[in-house]
Amino acid sequence: MSALRIAVPRGALFTPTLGLLDRIGVDTAEVRENDRKLLFAESGIVTMRPSDVPTYVEAGAADLGITGKDVLMEQSEREVYELADLGYGHCTMVLATVAGEDRAAEALRRLGVMRIATKYPRIAARHFLETGRQAEIVEVKGSVELAPLAGLVEGIVDLTATGATLRENGLVVREEIARCSARLIANPVAHKLKAEAIDAVLERVGAV
Repeated sequence: MSALRIAVPRGALFTPTLGLLDRIGVDTAEVRENDRKLLFAESGIVTMRPSDVPTYVEAGAADLGITGKDVLMEQSEREVYELADLGYGHCTMVLATVAGEDRAAEALRRLGVMRIATKYPRIAARHFLETGRQAEIVEVKGSVELAPLAGLVEGIVDLTATGATLRENGLVVREEIARCSARLIANPVAHKLKAEAIDAVLERVGAV
């Protein structure tokens, strides 16, 4: 495995990803002990934000990477191979609005367009295009739940694991857009040139 460099996501997927790497024979002790270090040459691990993983893998700065399906959907132009659903980090991309009357549906009926806040503008735009609805997409970086409460938009498209944050802010799920989980991706060139090593990793992942 040391012949391969793997991009590991920080954040919610970090701990379960290190657990998976341990189970397939990658020593993650140094990664666990050093919170600030980003590149671990001996184990072939480089750590980063989940949204940066496809960038590094596409460019060949990492041979393999692990990130959420939501990131891959939002960055669908990236030339990477999706090799496996790793079966953890489960969450759902949803359309949510303030509880009670569906303000987004009402705006669509009355004005022919609804305003939607999201951190995932491409996923949102694609969903409404595919379902034949007009939506003005407002990209936000912070807490997306605030946007409908403050009157910026009628609804949001966001990722939820348990729905607790939505409920705490008086929002309800109106539609499920996609089910997401952690995925293993590969650089297309590495997939050819390092096929044996990558196949061995896939085999070990399948076994655990």
